[in-house]
Amino acid sequence: MLNANAASIRMDNLDLQSVPLDAKLPAHAAAPESRLDAAIGSATNHLLSLQHADGHWVFELEADCTIPSEYIMMMHFMDEIDLELQAKIANFVRSRQNADGSWPLFTGAPGDISCSVKAYYALKMAGDNIDAPHMVKARHWIHDQGGAAKSNVFTRIALAMFEQVPWRATPFIPVEIMHLPKWFPFHLDKVSYWSRTVMVPLFILCSLKVKARNPHEVHIRELFITKPELERGYFDHVKTPLGKAILAVERFFRLFEPLFAATLRKSAIEKAFAWFEPRLNGEDGLGAIFPAMVNAYEAMDAIGIPENDPRRVTAKKAIEKLLVFQGDKVYCQPCVSPIWDTGLTALALQEVLKADDDARTKEAVSHSLRWLASKQIAADAPGDWRINCEEGQVCGGWAFQYGNDYYPDVDDTAVVAVAMKQAQDPQFADNLERAGSWIAAMQSSNGGFGAFDVDNDHYYLNHIPFADHGALLDPPTADVSGRCAMYLAMLVDQQPELKPALDRVLDYLGNEQEADGAWFGRWGTNYIYGTWSVLLAFEYAGVPKDDPRVRKAVAWLHSVQREDGGWGEDNWSYHDASTRGQFGYSTAFQTAFALIALLAAGEGDSPAVRRGVEFLLSKQEADGVWNDPCFTAPGFPKVFYLKYHGYDKFFPLWALAKYRNALAAAR
Repeated sequence: MLNANAASIRMDNLDLQSVPLDAKLPAHAAAPESRLDAAIGSATNHLLSLQHADGHWVFELEADCTIPSEYIMMMHFMDEIDLELQAKIANFVRSRQNADGSWPLFTGAPGDISCSVKAYYALKMAGDNIDAPHMVKARHWIHDQGGAAKSNVFTRIALAMFEQVPWRATPFIPVEIMHLPKWFPFHLDKVSYWSRTVMVPLFILCSLKVKARNPHEVHIRELFITKPELERGYFDHVKTPLGKAILAVERFFRLFEPLFAATLRKSAIEKAFAWFEPRLNGEDGLGAIFPAMVNAYEAMDAIGIPENDPRRVTAKKAIEKLLVFQGDKVYCQPCVSPIWDTGLTALALQEVLKADDDARTKEAVSHSLRWLASKQIAADAPGDWRINCEEGQVCGGWAFQYGNDYYPDVDDTAVVAVAMKQAQDPQFADNLERAGSWIAAMQSSNGGFGAFDVDNDHYYLNHIPFADHGALLDPPTADVSGRCAMYLAMLVDQQPELKPALDRVLDYLGNEQEADGAWFGRWGTNYIYGTWSVLLAFEYAGVPKDDPRVRKAVAWLHSVQREDGGWGEDNWSYHDASTRGQFGYSTAFQTAFALIALLAAGEGDSPAVRRGVEFLLSKQEADGVWNDPCFTAPGFPKVFYLKYHGYDKFFPLWALAKYRNALAAAR
């Protein structure tokens, strides 16, 4: 364990061994500054060097091998195979294989059957011999899990299009769903934005029972225990009475599909295309997420839109822009995160500026906020969020990606708005007014906030066969609600009409606190992230430091601090809540979450905070930032995880700067 008064970092070839936090550097240093100042300065300089010329930051956003594998599968589906690109993606996929032959959903996780099936299929498409050692190990592992028939719904749909399983292995999702009235138990308006954008083009593909071109006729029959056409257990995962009842109804209606009127199907396909065409979103793509983009690209091909049609050309370009090139390896991102990355980096640098009025840093923050202001979605822009929002509400939101006007994100909007408000720059007055009005309008009836929609909480839909991933909805969550509370709290003095909305969200957050004092993190891993989100919100809202909710959360954070002074939490906590706050090692980004949370709760002089700061200083690398190898967030808990490559850069800086400011305030 590190001594509470010492740590070791190396920066610019200067070895700082066992030096108190407030000690001065040797005389040969560029300027007298403490170890803490030196660490903050080095991290700040690194971040500033990564800013794009137009003012924004964007870091890689990595997922598991499902998406790179699907990229190879898409090339074979369309018979648009780029051999050089395929080889580099295959190199990436091979490099992520577990020792037992499987592929995980996140670094260090056990294998996942669906990811492993797609990775194996993609590598076979890329020319890997099935008798190669890595393919043999993969095949044996898949067999041990029950074979490819046990893969999830999305995987089985892909396999059906490649004629590897019969269509009865997939949920019945006829395109005629587009004609269902709003009062029907299932309607597009009742599911999340990502579900809508993925499903609508998928309705077309499944209804037409599209066949992949698959020019080399690659198959994976060797991955099945029972021949796919004889398998009867494709839906054995449906366990609940409601799920079984819905499955029975679905199977019944599938029997009558041949009797569906051709005119009805034709009009439904036209309606589906009419829905997603205006949402194609240029070179940012449908929903600005990879699965929806690919489905739209393939659906346009299926309904006869020519290869040289500008809509198809642009859709393909949007997909290609997600690729990340790493020498002899390439992977595909699920989406990009420039608004999120820029907003959070601005908040970290604003914390730095409270103690160091550096002109270069000030200009970098101002430049980033001007870029963000240019990305705010137009007040009258169409968007799916309007369906459940008060009529006539102007849009004041930002998306997560460069462009995604139909789908502004409440979480990103709150982060950006807080940074703009803190800048106290009158040029952002209109941006801030619209943001506040829009956030307040997006509050759900229980007082909380979902990410993209109001009251998107029709939980019974998670029982339909299609929803085996459990991520069909976008209900309110504590982490998003915390960010919204931060911004609302900044507005209430000037806009007292927002006080009821703030009170309601604070009540919601109080009700969402777990028995042990933590909060669940829907969009970041996990309870440490959720607790950071809420305690920071409480600080902005002026919740007293001795409030029982605050003290209970502080006690929980103390209880999960690791011996080395850091904090860490495994993504496995989404699968087993008893592992919350636990990991095999401490991480810089989660240590930063915990430190910011504790500092927000008034714990600046606590031994726990001091030890956490020492941990960060000891792990800072020569380039000024940190290097966490693990994935940092769920896209969808239990089924899809992400590594935000910026989290180990700006969050530790934010924490160290906030600690420095707490020390200064105490003096």
